[in-house]
Amino acid sequence: MRLTFWGLFLSIAALIGMAAEADFVTNARQLTFEGKRSGEGYFSPDGSKLVFQSERDADNPFYQIFALDFTSGDTQRISPGVGKTTCAFFRPGADEVLFASTHHDPKARDKQKEELEFRASGKERRYSWDYDEQMDIFAATTDGKNLRQLTRSLGYDAEAAYSPDGQWIVFSSTRGAFPLDKLSAADKKKYEVDPAYFGELYVMCADGSEQRQITDWPGYDGGPFFSPDGQRIVFRHFNEEGTIADVYTVKRDGADRQRVTDFKCMSWAPYYHPSGDYIIFTANKHGFENFELFIVDAAGKHEPVRVTTTDGFDGLPVFSPDAKKLSWTSNRNSDRKSQIYLADWNDAAARQALGLAVASSGGASTTTGTQRAGSTQITAQDARAHVETLASDEMEGRETAGVGAQKAAAYLEAELRRAGAEPLSNTFLHPFTFTAGAKVGPQSSLALLSPDRTDYPLEKDFRPLAFSDSGVAEGEIVFAGYGLKVPGRLGEGYNSFAGLDLTNKIVVVLRYAPENVDPARRQELNRYAALRYKALQAREHGAKAMLIATGPNSPGAGELISLGSDAANSGSGIIAGSISSNVLQQIFALAQKDMKVVMSALDSEDPHVETSFAVPSAKLRVQVELERIRKTDHNVIGKIEPASPTGKYVLVGAHYDHLGRAGHGHGSLGAEGAIHNGADDNASGCATVLELAAYFAANRAALQGAGVIFGFWSGEELGLLGSSAFAEQLPVATSNIVAYLNFDMVGRLRDNKLSLQGIGSSPQWRAIIEKRNVPAGFNLTLQEDPYLPTDTTAFYSKGIPVLNFFTSSHEDYHKPSDDADKVNYEGVERITKLAAAMIRDLTAPGARMEYAKVEAAQTGGARDSLRAYLGTIPDYATEVKGVKL
Repeated sequence: MRLTFWGLFLSIAALIGMAAEADFVTNARQLTFEGKRSGEGYFSPDGSKLVFQSERDADNPFYQIFALDFTSGDTQRISPGVGKTTCAFFRPGADEVLFASTHHDPKARDKQKEELEFRASGKERRYSWDYDEQMDIFAATTDGKNLRQLTRSLGYDAEAAYSPDGQWIVFSSTRGAFPLDKLSAADKKKYEVDPAYFGELYVMCADGSEQRQITDWPGYDGGPFFSPDGQRIVFRHFNEEGTIADVYTVKRDGADRQRVTDFKCMSWAPYYHPSGDYIIFTANKHGFENFELFIVDAAGKHEPVRVTTTDGFDGLPVFSPDAKKLSWTSNRNSDRKSQIYLADWNDAAARQALGLAVASSGGASTTTGTQRAGSTQITAQDARAHVETLASDEMEGRETAGVGAQKAAAYLEAELRRAGAEPLSNTFLHPFTFTAGAKVGPQSSLALLSPDRTDYPLEKDFRPLAFSDSGVAEGEIVFAGYGLKVPGRLGEGYNSFAGLDLTNKIVVVLRYAPENVDPARRQELNRYAALRYKALQAREHGAKAMLIATGPNSPGAGELISLGSDAANSGSGIIAGSISSNVLQQIFALAQKDMKVVMSALDSEDPHVETSFAVPSAKLRVQVELERIRKTDHNVIGKIEPASPTGKYVLVGAHYDHLGRAGHGHGSLGAEGAIHNGADDNASGCATVLELAAYFAANRAALQGAGVIFGFWSGEELGLLGSSAFAEQLPVATSNIVAYLNFDMVGRLRDNKLSLQGIGSSPQWRAIIEKRNVPAGFNLTLQEDPYLPTDTTAFYSKGIPVLNFFTSSHEDYHKPSDDADKVNYEGVERITKLAAAMIRDLTAPGARMEYAKVEAAQTGGARDSLRAYLGTIPDYATEVKGVKL
């Protein structure tokens, strides 16, 4: 470990903009995902591999050393697997890696057991490095064999690195404090408080011989690395109190000590740029818990320049040998666990910021994981052809059970046949029946019972919503603003129901989301603004009924919501209806609230105005009578068997239905009556599945342990109808379905960001994703929650591990403007190739995916409601995510 505190710190928000970071690092992406945390990644001399430490072994809670191959994505453990390890480094000119380890400690396994029991108890402690006196330095070949012990002194020997020629090793050691009984009373006290105080730098030959100390001054010296020419060593030195650290360099014999930084904070983890002209390091200059990356010229003549500004811990930086990449450890991800990141490095910007001359060459040419190879059978051109067909006007928006959906089903069947897929259960078309709409019965009514009775005319002031339960509800009135419940940190989340008692009440909410917030914020809130989702949230909070009004600043102000076809195959579990502006105004009058003031505050998210409130002494009576209309549509399903069928399958799917000519009542956010072509939603997902079918039909040899079932679901927009029907009558035993991969809106890849959702459904997902994304190179966001409002939910509820692919929301969602010319077809090709690689892993002989049961309460509250099939898509491409409308 190169610093006592590096894993300690969660972030405080950086107060300067993102532009400064983008000047230096671009295309940043998380490289490791598996395990509790990972860190300290160092490149091999040719840049083709990365050695790092990670807590990912189930029976050992401590770091072990792993090597990651950028070309294949394979990860292999190098260390023995027992005890603690840290600080690995490749040896130039040899197939060797050094690292520090305590596996020779007789108590190593006992310490592992003790730590595992502590973590199992649910207790937590701040992360800290303990400078284990049993830590010694070892070397092994990169396959983990030929292990050799290089140091044998009692005390902490670690933080080692090779010289550029591979002949020397520099390291940090506390051996000078041993035996402890020789220390003075004052030094014994110092050791008890901070053993790192005794850390000094040493050098030795690569075989462990000629060990000698090269620094000797009060305070911890550690984290050393040789300069690119091998003549100097950069390191960090702590003052005697252990409160301030700065970057220094010395000659390899310890002479000519030079101070590089004087930051009056913790400056540590320095690493030379391959040119030797400047150094990158970590410091908490802008707040004790706010560690960021900085650069400084190698002589320390100029003020350091800040590199990173993203919220979260950023530390332990290292350049690739060709100087084109930067790798570092960060917890800037959504779960705030430290992992390794990789980005492109702008050397020219760094030199300009430091006032250095532009380098003539950035270093030797290497491979650092950006090269991607894939089958030519998966192409952007083929994806385009599929999307342009499915999203053409001829398909009329593919409304469930409509003429356009029938045409789309015929196309999908023909393409499966052309690819060489076989029908599942002797047919490609699998019918299901569903509730396609509803008629309002004459008993439907709304009346104010107190303080004075008022009956509101049906179809003028009141109209039931199509997903409403039939029945009668009476209760007091509560106004809950926009009826939104959005998870997230302070300033990102939103909860209209906070502080309200909805038990047995009738809740009144507004349609849509706040109108006068910035577009990005509105887009975020819109993901949670589906009518059905609001109704289910109201139900979860104990309401008897929900009434929705269209506010004065929203589209269609004051109008009743169309009954439309917003119906699922069952009710929503709550009585729900739409009310006019007349009813809404009377409710505000009864509450003695200024409607204009409240609406203005709601639309601007003004926290100083009460925007949710009970209406004293006012009661409503709501009665809904609905007659549901039944229709039939079809899923399209084919399969590809391996040469020797095993009876096991990986299930791959996408929904092919969309909104037809829908208006606002059908979930549209666009013009009434216009064709909604749904190129991204979800012709893009269908294209991906068709490409996968063609690929595996042509590469059956890749399928050895399992076949693949390809499903195209209808009725997703109405509530996951088709996938749910199929899941209820699976023709294959659930135990024989290895996993389900779903593709929903994968056509708008931007900034290289891809979301993979539902990874909490199996503990194996992280390892597969990490392996396959290393060569694929996406900037991934992973979401644990398997309760997704997309077709994965139908299969997860049956005990099948699931994974959903998603490229984020956009301004054309559920609008007629979601057309084929806006799809990123190269992105679809890359996503399809990533999925194909994962499917190859899942269909390998002996591949096993454990199903993990996740309780909805563990994922942030009322996610049980998502099991009611919302027919909406969540967006997890940014830090705070939600249901996309």
